[in-house]
Amino acid sequence: MKAVFQRVASAEVRSEGRPTGRIGTGAVILLGVGRTDTEADAAKLADKVAKLRVFDDADGKMNLPISAVPGGSFAVVSQFTLHGDARKGNRPSYIDAAPPEQAEPLYERFVACLRDMGFTVETGVFRTPMQVELVNDGPVTLLLDTDAWK
Repeated sequence: MKAVFQRVASAEVRSEGRPTGRIGTGAVILLGVGRTDTEADAAKLADKVAKLRVFDDADGKMNLPISAVPGGSFAVVSQFTLHGDARKGNRPSYIDAAPPEQAEPLYERFVACLRDMGFTVETGVFRTPMQVELVNDGPVTLLLDTDAWK
């Protein structure tokens, strides 16, 4: 799984023009599911994003996880284009992205893992055109890839 983690002051997700999720302080996770990803990858990635120490402590240092932030929550948006390969030519190949029937259950598993940890998690609508509006805080943006942890 690949993820873009963005620390935000606020964010809203709309699907086909309709709001589907809104958060205040927290993180937007753009999540791409690959062909070789598993439920274990979803759980491991959820644990990682929950424990990332990228929120400011009392001294202004990035030292706290989202659980230490009052009202800290997640907005998770499916993003198959994270598996795009643009090394050759100008049109990316998405051959490494999982097909929707494989990706959706793993996306839902990732969301469920975060919710099981007690987090509020807002989402978009899988397989629909979405708009994500956010106020990046910092900015703090991290790229995560479970393949790199194997």
